[in-house]
Amino acid sequence: MGDDNFEHLERLVSELDARGLLARVVRTQTGRLFVRVINPEATSLTENVTCRPTTVADLADWHYCWSWGEPMHAADDPAGAATKVARVLAAVAK
Repeated sequence: MGDDNFEHLERLVSELDARGLLARVVRTQTGRLFVRVINPEATSLTENVTCRPTTVADLADWHYCWSWGEPMHAADDPAGAATKVARVLAAVAK
């Protein structure tokens, strides 16, 4: 996965930052990469986003995935993926 994975994640971090979310690429001890995202206005609202290649015909070559492994968005559109994450992590006023 290497460099492509990191570059896709870095682009996602930039888009998430632009939306006011705290995001950074994290590398686990095993070398696996993911983006840790936190809503600074409600720090209990978090998500870990991965980026994986796929061979599924109807998906892009790389895609962002939710923490539970479900594909979320094509990696060639980090802005679209960031919009989805921001929507999920939005704090709802009561």
